[in-house]
Amino acid sequence: MKLALLSDLHANLQALQACLADARARGATHHAFLGDLVGYGADPGPVLDLVMAHAAQGAWVLGGNHDAVAVQPPAGVPQRADQAGAAWTHAQLSPAQRGFLAGLPLVIREGEILMVHASADAPARWAYVDTPLSATASLAAAQAAGARWVFGGHVHEQRLFYDGAGGRVMAFEPTPGVAIPVPGHRRWLATVGSVGQPRDGRPQAMYALFDGEAQRLRFLRVEYDVAAAAQAIRRAGRPEADAARLARGR
Repeated sequence: MKLALLSDLHANLQALQACLADARARGATHHAFLGDLVGYGADPGPVLDLVMAHAAQGAWVLGGNHDAVAVQPPAGVPQRADQAGAAWTHAQLSPAQRGFLAGLPLVIREGEILMVHASADAPARWAYVDTPLSATASLAAAQAAGARWVFGGHVHEQRLFYDGAGGRVMAFEPTPGVAIPVPGHRRWLATVGSVGQPRDGRPQAMYALFDGEAQRLRFLRVEYDVAAAAQAIRRAGRPEADAARLARGR
């Protein structure tokens, strides 16, 4: 199995199309979408159409925090931009698309792989897994579930953690494009980055490819038409900040 791991799409159709094309060229046989399919970007409907088409062919799909608020936006007058964005996204979606989002699980386990948007120990709290300490809690929950590989998103950066000597969780800095051995005698946790909203100072879309047979993980960056994605946000009347940040990768 060659599993393409895509998270935090954030309604960025151009970035999603580029990542799917790259995964196809690299021989991906399976796909997993790890939550936050919508939010920020201009194309929640078309992005969901693509994800739902993959789900119909067997792809795994998780829900994220932006998906949850798009289904049921906060009541009353929005106090923050993300709340206003949730209401806008909700209005763009068909009843079938809202129903799809509402039915998404927060955790999926497939064999010794566990997939979650945020942290496996409390997925509905949307905690960030971005340090060895936070990774320790998530890996402990995965171990209790019998999983050796944990894949998630939420932090919009590509990170890798593993059980080191004495059970201490260690961090590993991945290099994009370089295959990393992730053998099953250890436990591993990867945050695969964001397809639609990278936040590490680089605009290229992010995803990862896991080769289950070889037990190797490759973090990837993909060029896409950032200007077109930003222009789509402007045409939709969404905040200029959401358009401008795509080129900054912040």
